[in-house]
Amino acid sequence: MKKIVITVVGKDQVGIIGKVCTFLADRSINILDITQTIVAGYFNMMMIVEAEQTGDEFIKMVDDLKALGETIGVVIQAQNEDIFNMMHRI
Repeated sequence: MKKIVITVVGKDQVGIIGKVCTFLADRSINILDITQTIVAGYFNMMMIVEAEQTGDEFIKMVDDLKALGETIGVVIQAQNEDIFNMMHRI
């Protein structure tokens, strides 16, 4: 199983966590860790999930998450954990 980092950022509103978690549950994607905060009305969430999606399935999942974000007014990004770690190394 691959670990994936998902970030969700946008203006706070009811249902963001529920909609993202439902999306993941419908695809049998397990949430390993989750943190969220609201600062001055802006919502920020970071999740570490475990999924079997690879290749084209992973790309479709990323695109579907992005589309979900557009429908609920937030920006959702997903990256392979290894790529995320390499981008944020000092």
